[in-house]
Amino acid sequence: MHTQKTVTGKKKLRFTQDTVFDIIVAAILSIIILIMAYPIYFVLMASFSDPSYVNNGSMLLWPKGFTLLGYQKVFEDSRIWTGYGNTLIYTIGGTALGTFFTMMAGYALSRRDLPFRNLLMAYFVFTMYFGGGLIPFYMVIKKLQLTNTRTLMIILGAVGVYNIIITRSFMENNIPEELRDAARVDGCGNGRFFFKIALPLSKAIMAVLVLYLAVSYWDSYFNPMIFLTDRSKYPLALYLREILLTAATGAANSMTTDAEAARKLQTMVQVIKYGVIVVSTLPILCVYPFLQKYFVKGVMIGSIKG
Repeated sequence: MHTQKTVTGKKKLRFTQDTVFDIIVAAILSIIILIMAYPIYFVLMASFSDPSYVNNGSMLLWPKGFTLLGYQKVFEDSRIWTGYGNTLIYTIGGTALGTFFTMMAGYALSRRDLPFRNLLMAYFVFTMYFGGGLIPFYMVIKKLQLTNTRTLMIILGAVGVYNIIITRSFMENNIPEELRDAARVDGCGNGRFFFKIALPLSKAIMAVLVLYLAVSYWDSYFNPMIFLTDRSKYPLALYLREILLTAATGAANSMTTDAEAARKLQTMVQVIKYGVIVVSTLPILCVYPFLQKYFVKGVMIGSIKG
């Protein structure tokens, strides 16, 4: 927005095309933010509200019939704390392991002097499109005697081809060959160059990998459901799923005996459902602000060349 003085000394506002464009873009982005953020906000408010107000649509912006019953029912179950502990082990261990090996693979594939580089890359990409299926995969895991182990939960999904590809692209575009040549002249080998130079210059892509892997491990429930039989090793997502299904099943069974009891149980299910969503997603959401500084740069890999 620009100003222009008139003859009388008063300032007259004058809109330019750029100003109008900025206003339109800001308005559109604001609407998109509201559309994306409101469901999260609604779930948070609904977790503190009486389900009857949520179901009839009267709860829109603020909690109505404030209650902590959902969180009380979730946290009074000792399985929650066991699940939190296991999930932290799997998330921290898998994220650290996956980030380290993905960075190593991306660095190696970014080197033009790597023998059979294109052949290796083609092999990795091939695995993105073709797989053996769940049953052969389970048989391989069982043959390796990794079923029902925490080790499997950490290594399973630690390294992904997509993550290797974006890491390779980042290092090709941000670590020039001249830097490698200068380091080689000074007597710096590949290992030292990777740890002392490549990793410090790759904080952006490392932040992307940490966020992708942490979210994947935190939300994982299918692999634990398939490969774990020891309940003491269940992650949080599997325990929360079990709690919700138990409450829902109890409500359904009560429908045939006592209608009033069934109604109360159904209300309890609604309260627990929103509490479960908040408990399972809030911790991982808190990680993003610490990685946002590097994530924005890293996620734009390959959009700009040169």
